[in-house]
Amino acid sequence: MIRNPILPGFNPDPSICRVGDEYFIATSTFEWYPGVQIHRSKDLVNWDLACRPLSRAAQLDMRGDPDSCGIWAPCLSYADGLFWLVYTDVKRYDGNFKDAHNYIVTAPSIEGPWSDPVYVSSHGFDPSLFHDEDGKKYWLVLQWNHISESIGGKPKSSAFDGILCQEWHPEEGLKGEIKVISNGSALGLTEGPHLSKRNGWYYLTVAEGGTGYKHAVTMARSRDVFGPYELHPNTHLLTAKDDPDAPLQRTGHGQIVETPQGDTYHTFLCSRPLPGRFSPLGRETGIEKCEWRDDDWLYVEGGGTLAHLEVPAPFDVEQRAPGAVNRIFDENSLPAEFQWLRTPKPERIFTLTGSALRLIGRESIGSWFEQSLVARRQEHLKYRATTTLEVFEPTTYQQAAGLTTYYNRNKFHFAAVSWTEEQGRRLMLMSCPGDWPDGRMQFPAAPVPLAVGPVELGVEVDHAKQQFIYRQGGGNWQPFGPELDASVISDEGGRGEHGSFTGAFVGMCCFDITGRGRTADFTRFSYDPT
Repeated sequence: MIRNPILPGFNPDPSICRVGDEYFIATSTFEWYPGVQIHRSKDLVNWDLACRPLSRAAQLDMRGDPDSCGIWAPCLSYADGLFWLVYTDVKRYDGNFKDAHNYIVTAPSIEGPWSDPVYVSSHGFDPSLFHDEDGKKYWLVLQWNHISESIGGKPKSSAFDGILCQEWHPEEGLKGEIKVISNGSALGLTEGPHLSKRNGWYYLTVAEGGTGYKHAVTMARSRDVFGPYELHPNTHLLTAKDDPDAPLQRTGHGQIVETPQGDTYHTFLCSRPLPGRFSPLGRETGIEKCEWRDDDWLYVEGGGTLAHLEVPAPFDVEQRAPGAVNRIFDENSLPAEFQWLRTPKPERIFTLTGSALRLIGRESIGSWFEQSLVARRQEHLKYRATTTLEVFEPTTYQQAAGLTTYYNRNKFHFAAVSWTEEQGRRLMLMSCPGDWPDGRMQFPAAPVPLAVGPVELGVEVDHAKQQFIYRQGGGNWQPFGPELDASVISDEGGRGEHGSFTGAFVGMCCFDITGRGRTADFTRFSYDPT
């Protein structure tokens, strides 16, 4: 069986394609760099990170992009001997505008090399590219209506102004008629279009209802790529909007894939919320087995619209169990699971010395521009993470380095080594529990004086609770500060549903707001969900 989600932790908006006997899924990365995660599998059960293709300034520069902006909803396809990756860089979140710019990059293999981007349009977000049987290519994208009643954070349907379709050519760009081919169903908030073709029908799947608890995959079809499109007999192929007790919530936004044996599956994003509807793991990727019926419509196998925790696999294979990951920073490259925020110039925020990950203190932990934070996704509701801060000698309270559980600039907890004249080197706790819009911090623990030398820092997260721990000199781990609310480090924390939609990270951070670039050397990092 396939156990959902197949890509746990922040992995939303899955676009899937098959090349031979291999499957590839591209997911959104928002403000995290490098851009777009692509996983690969040969069985739909076990997945490995293949690459993050948007890895240089010519392809992506997100400095200044607000939280939950950056890379939205990529589309991955394969045609003409190339992988085609379509993506959006969203430059604004709040207010009426989105300033969403859409590009295409290509590569001969999933590992690359990935080309410089070709700009296509800025009508809106969630673009996709469809390769028709006759060799023509069609560009689909949501049209965003900034003069509607939509207000950022809690969008109204009127801003989601239909799915545009236009022919696109690699040398000529967009050409010919541009047409709104779908306004979706009465559920509204129609976005995330993907086209496929079968038996002479063009099938359009879209995401609807917003990416919260009314989310859905809606399906329509037409004999002509430009429509008109008729809605599915059930309207929605997948949704949990009518079942608040379903274990997989917020199901929507995915794509059809067919196995070499002719079985059909559909990816989707979902979440596994804590009580009170808080999703620290963000929007994850799942997959559902489907079936074509005599009416030439696709249905969830067995009926209904709910996604299942277990789904029949294409063939018998054992799913790998999660295990502890221990990283010693003794190489010259960053382990694959780590990312940083926004900047295409990582050499300004960290370096690998051969014996440590050296963070170069830049702007604050709340910056949208140049922040020295290197972290990995939280993929489990219960885990323990630890790190060793080998060398860090602050000389002012404006310098700090340590371990953070981080969602965005308004939602984080940070156990940091810093300095004061009264105590000298000390361990302090900074917390921003969703205080929007001003991002005001709290200091929920008295600082603890530290001895000279390395400091080991850790955090234990158990669903909605988290506890920082520390030790020096190889002694026993000691709790630091009170038990903190981990549920705020979630999609719904702070501003609530639709306020943000990425996922929780845990990692290492250093800032030096004097501008002098004080460095911090971390020698190891472990993440243990067992």
